[in-house]
Amino acid sequence: MIVDSLPAARSETLLERAFLEAVEQVDDVDAVRTRLLDAAHEQFCRSGIQRSSMEEVARRANLSRVTLYRRFESKDALVEQVLLREFRRYFDRFLVDIRSAQTAADRIVLGFVSSLRAIRTNSLIGGLLDAEPTLLAGSLVDDGRMLAIARQFVAVQLRREQQAGTISRRLNIDLTAEMMVRIAASFLMVPTDLVDLDDDDQLAAIAREFIVPMVEPAG
Repeated sequence: MIVDSLPAARSETLLERAFLEAVEQVDDVDAVRTRLLDAAHEQFCRSGIQRSSMEEVARRANLSRVTLYRRFESKDALVEQVLLREFRRYFDRFLVDIRSAQTAADRIVLGFVSSLRAIRTNSLIGGLLDAEPTLLAGSLVDDGRMLAIARQFVAVQLRREQQAGTISRRLNIDLTAEMMVRIAASFLMVPTDLVDLDDDDQLAAIAREFIVPMVEPAG
């Protein structure tokens, strides 16, 4: 599984950490660390996470294993930081895009479309969806950790809307977030010929018809 290498206690806050770093504009000023992360990302995209070794990452970065292990004590730590950076990049883009949304409905539509686009176009995660779909599917459904993390992030956004008075105060936030995340995950794991996942306009129409009504009061 894609998250098998991650210690459970630390992976539970991976998305939250990435989001906070994006909000706080945390920058990595360690050029060697960045070089190693770039090499790891390229290696993982080419060979997959499970089939890649620390030695191959060091070789691709043209640095020694000693240098690699000084920055990342284990492959677990390296995988976690590569994934953290990918999530951070998504949140960076999301925070820029969200500024153009004028209403809660617009923000929900944008979040649904951008999350699907970001995952499908990500060279690492999207590549796993195409080449090793069972690995990513396992990380989503075997113990539900990744789904739970995503649900927590969506729930935070919905609570902000609720506090601002843009959605119903009677809304069950956690359950609604769960439904939203499961819908998005199902499209990623089991594509359908009824929906073109590369068509943002079609995804936006689906979100407005089926997802936005989850947060709007009846009538």
